[in-house]
Amino acid sequence: MASVLSGFTVIWVIIVTGYLIGRFHLIPYEARTSLSRVAFFIATPCLLFVTISQAEFREVVGPQMAIAAISAVTTLALFSVLSVVLFRQRTGAERLLGGMSASLVNATNLGLPIAAYVLGDLALAAPVIVFQLALYTPLYVIALDQLTRSRGSSGRSSPQNESQTSPSAMAAVLRSVGQSAGNPMVLGALLGLLFSWQQWRLPGPLQESVEVIGGAAVPLMLLAFGLSLVGTKPLARASGRRAEVLTACVFKLVLHPTLAYLCATLIFGLQGHQLLTAVVLGGLPAAQNVFISAIRYGTGEIVARDTVLLTTLLAIPSITLFVAITAQ
Repeated sequence: MASVLSGFTVIWVIIVTGYLIGRFHLIPYEARTSLSRVAFFIATPCLLFVTISQAEFREVVGPQMAIAAISAVTTLALFSVLSVVLFRQRTGAERLLGGMSASLVNATNLGLPIAAYVLGDLALAAPVIVFQLALYTPLYVIALDQLTRSRGSSGRSSPQNESQTSPSAMAAVLRSVGQSAGNPMVLGALLGLLFSWQQWRLPGPLQESVEVIGGAAVPLMLLAFGLSLVGTKPLARASGRRAEVLTACVFKLVLHPTLAYLCATLIFGLQGHQLLTAVVLGGLPAAQNVFISAIRYGTGEIVARDTVLLTTLLAIPSITLFVAITAQ
């Protein structure tokens, strides 16, 4: 527990530093975009490559990836069912984004720091990152694309519309695959997976350069997130989305890690540090990518934004509680 609290303290000190930088206008608030872009396009892909390439291939595609997949998909399915009952007025796209807020973890911005400072090994976050970047995110983007495209339709199919469904769906699949393949974090993860599989290594000076650049990823991500908290007001009454946000938060911080725990113990029989890893990674806060997708498709922005913020603020005490329970 002492190491867990120490690791979380390091993370929050950097986040608070980023907030103070913005609060006292040491750098412009808009600088969060520049910090995020450097982290997204350069530093994080290098970090992912180094982390995954140095991990055992069987560990990356082993039980932890299966646990991440089962717990995430189950959380999404349960949220979707509940949202149909409780939030009938919402569109399918809004329900999907709410479900993704409850099941897609922040495996890079906070997953990597927590894996480094709390679990003691960056490579432990690799299975979740690979699953989300290579499978989960492309699939939900395809679904979201289809839901938003059909939002304006009357719901009545004609022979002509039916004949166009398959090409449209195929085009969406190809477009999503193409976009995912060009994502620098996907490239870094997949290249790292290839190097891990083949047990390749870069030449010494090049390897050191990539490691140095990758070392800037975690501080940049945490500083950018702290800077983004300046002026944020979650759960505004006028939004009318409080119930959905709170439901998504409970699913993300309680149900998701609980499912990961049950899956790890009942299906894979994990114990000790492996069990702790599954629970901690399942209890990570909602991924900021969901909010980016909400902005991109013009729907579900309030729920995605507030869920990301609240789960990020509350994840540390909730994970600490799960760590205490798991350690017993």
